Amino acid sequence: MVHITTSTYCSPEQDPFLLLESSLSCIEHILRCHVNQPLRRSWIEHPYGEEEIALLEEEMLPVLQRCLQRIDDLDAELEEELEAQIALEQLRQQVALGQGCEPHEALLPL
Repeated sequence: MVHITTSTYCSPEQDPFLLLESSLSCIEHILRCHVNQPLRRSWIEHPYGEEEIALLEEEMLPVLQRCLQRIDDLDAELEEELEAQIALEQLRQQVALGQGCEPHEALLPL
């Protein structure tokens, strides 16, 4: 699910949502690899046991997944808006080049 592309807006290292995707992927991997094993933490001597791991799987992972799905939905909406703006601009250019544009400009939104 991690989408790493180059962008003129920011580098992948600056994109907080890529960090969220990467974090979710790492957590899922760790949980898969530690089935029936405690998870040690760097800041507490007592590791996470079955109960804490179950809470992570049941409560935290779905929240992160919903958050990433909402981000994907927002991205899709923005892409649709951009595509519509590009199509509108192309139509304006075609009208301006092909038919003199004065009577048609009033029909096209800004």
